[in-house]
Amino acid sequence: MAGSNGSNVTALFRASTAHSPSYFTLNRAGGGAAGEIVDFCIPCNPYFPTPAMFDQLGSRLREILTYYPSSADTITAELCQLLGLNPQTVAMGNGSTELITWIDHLLVRESLAVPVPTFGRWTDQPMETGKRVDMLLLPEARGFALDPASFVQFVRTRGSRVAVICNPNNPDGGLLPRQQVLSLLDQLQDLDLVVVDESFLEFADEGAETSVAAEAVLRTNVIVLRSLGKNFGLHGVRFGYLVANPGLAGKVRAALPKWNLNSFAETVVFMLKEHRQEYAESLLQVSRDRQEMIWRLTQLPGLTVYPSQGNFVYVRLPEGADGGILRDRLLAEHAVLIRECGNKIGSSSRFVRLVVRPVPDVEMLVSAMEQVLYGGRTRSAPPAPQPAPPQPMLAQVPNQPQPQAQQAQQALAAQPLPQIPAQQVAPAPMLAQAPAQPQPLPQQSQQIVLAPAQLHQQPLAARGLTPAQAARPGVTARAMAAGYTSGTAAVDRLIAQA
Repeated sequence: MAGSNGSNVTALFRASTAHSPSYFTLNRAGGGAAGEIVDFCIPCNPYFPTPAMFDQLGSRLREILTYYPSSADTITAELCQLLGLNPQTVAMGNGSTELITWIDHLLVRESLAVPVPTFGRWTDQPMETGKRVDMLLLPEARGFALDPASFVQFVRTRGSRVAVICNPNNPDGGLLPRQQVLSLLDQLQDLDLVVVDESFLEFADEGAETSVAAEAVLRTNVIVLRSLGKNFGLHGVRFGYLVANPGLAGKVRAALPKWNLNSFAETVVFMLKEHRQEYAESLLQVSRDRQEMIWRLTQLPGLTVYPSQGNFVYVRLPEGADGGILRDRLLAEHAVLIRECGNKIGSSSRFVRLVVRPVPDVEMLVSAMEQVLYGGRTRSAPPAPQPAPPQPMLAQVPNQPQPQAQQAQQALAAQPLPQIPAQQVAPAPMLAQAPAQPQPLPQQSQQIVLAPAQLHQQPLAARGLTPAQAARPGVTARAMAAGYTSGTAAVDRLIAQA
């Protein structure tokens, strides 16, 4: 991607204030070149649906586009049969963001507390409707791990009436164990509402054991939110669901339009029971790819790679590197798209989020980052350790052939890497020289939230921190714009008024 088209595309990111441009916007700006981009920006399952499922959907395209879908109740009933849920405890939405919007309109009255950085709709949506949003900064010195006790204390201090946590969190992929989530729910049972956003939980190695959806139906103030588009690799098919007690779920369901789900969503939901095995295999492969990707990224000097249980990895760039410039150059020079996190509250342009993709794509990413950051190859990555298999929400079908996902992976591996256009003059690297030592956090396949004690036992240099940096919390761009500096006062006063 070069010339005026490349300039048009990179300009789209500088104009965006909250989210990356869509594929269709990029494609129009790039003159149809978006299909050449290797996408490390949008969190998606690269192995599902299988090629055979896409062929099946394609063969039914005419009827899918021609006819009205069934009512949301019919589609919800089918999904609940697959998941073993009571339809009275479920509301399906046209994407999880539609459900977030209705939760805000119906159930958030005055204030909402949320740790940051996190998914932007949990901060932006309530602010757009005039609510007070209380934001607890997750400390970089502790690997952005959420301390439930600190969050509960923050909620009490601020007087927040609604609390939200994402588990795993986006963008860092940190995951709280189930017992810690349940303890947090117990301590906040007097609030108007507590939301546990489990949109990426399917990708966690122990996702089925970590979910609190079964407990949500027994509590009067808890909603668990799940995304289907991310898990099934179909962001274009807008569908997600929430689980809550019948009163809460019914209140949201009654507000939703009767035909808020489209025919594509209906077709996919009714296909799932025949493809549960392929779905389970896809999650297993994503877990393997995540460990391999983390391992390869840690070979790049100066990068800090945070442990993740999502299908993405949060990375701090070396000193002197800017994520916005890195994103633009990777896209323009190598047709690789990444998520720069400077517009996420609680993050900065020093951080990027990289979606888990198959090994050949990761090799392209790492090679491109070496060229842009350092001007050439810097590492030799040994094989990564194998993770424990994830546990999907859909029950596996025993003794069923498993060729589809395996064939898809072989086909991906066999594809030639896209050719990078030759440069007349080699672009200068972003960094004058590569840092002497890589700075990864310890990678653990099972222990994905580092406890404070573990982090304090680490040498500061191993975490890429000076003693002064470790002693003070980060300052968000919004806090700086408001005139605050750092410390608890900034956290407590951040976005105190809508």
